[in-house]
Amino acid sequence: MTDETPDGDEVLGAGRSEPDDLEAMAWTDGLLARARARSDGEATDPHPTGETVAGIPPAQDPPSDALKSPAVRGPIVTRSDLTGRTPFVAGPLEGTFDLPAAPQWTGPPTTPVPSGEAIGVRQEVDLGIPGRAVSARRTVIEWGSVLVGALVLALVVRTFLFQAFYIPSPSMEPTLWSGDRILVNKVSYRIHDVNRGDLVVFRAPPGSNTGGEDLIKRVIGLPGERVTAQDGRLLISGGLLIEPYLPFQEGTADFGTVPWCAEPEVGACTVPDGHVFLMGDNRSNSRDSRFFGPVPVESIVGRAFVRVWPLGALDRL
Repeated sequence: MTDETPDGDEVLGAGRSEPDDLEAMAWTDGLLARARARSDGEATDPHPTGETVAGIPPAQDPPSDALKSPAVRGPIVTRSDLTGRTPFVAGPLEGTFDLPAAPQWTGPPTTPVPSGEAIGVRQEVDLGIPGRAVSARRTVIEWGSVLVGALVLALVVRTFLFQAFYIPSPSMEPTLWSGDRILVNKVSYRIHDVNRGDLVVFRAPPGSNTGGEDLIKRVIGLPGERVTAQDGRLLISGGLLIEPYLPFQEGTADFGTVPWCAEPEVGACTVPDGHVFLMGDNRSNSRDSRFFGPVPVESIVGRAFVRVWPLGALDRL
């Protein structure tokens, strides 16, 4: 059985009403509009305000009475997104949170002003800076102290430790030449005895006729030894003396009677106790113990240990 309708009228499906069809068409149009907007890159709201999806009504804000209910504890937080969606209410926070109390700032510390001084008045303080006269006097005192100390130190060193000497003659050639300067250690023979081969500076014995107060020679014979010359070489108590410092090993001429010997005999000398027999390295041009006899050890000033001048000839002795 069919229903007859007048010409030009639309026929609606059974069981559906015109409002329902209109709502479905509106929902479809909205869905298509959102799809087109999404394809164009525009932000869309899947649930526009006031629309329903599948018959679900839009969310509503909770009643104000519910927000004031004592069952809700803690702060109430509401938030809405940029698309105008319905705001939601966050749940209550559990527990309590106490923030530490910050100390109250009272300003910078103040310095107490001594009594009798006014604030803001500049006080003149003596910092102890000396004037020109005081500085000059201090400079003179300081430099004077330095010079006096240097002189005292030099005198002490020269008297008890070291002393420089000048070689005026060729009697020690080729070991030392005229014009050389040497340093003498005055402490050596306070520590140990005189050794054979040492170069020593000594005070010239009386009647030596050497033309100087201090002389330098080499130790040849020690106390108690017998010194002789034979065939241009020296013999010490009968043994041949090796002398590498001489330019010629057979350069020592025989000598006659030597004064101040313990057992004087022609061509020989026995060195007395407390004395040494000294000779120069230039045997043919040296006035030494062969002429003025053995020299007392106590007259020795010290041992020459280094040549300091000329600079190119700096060397140990």
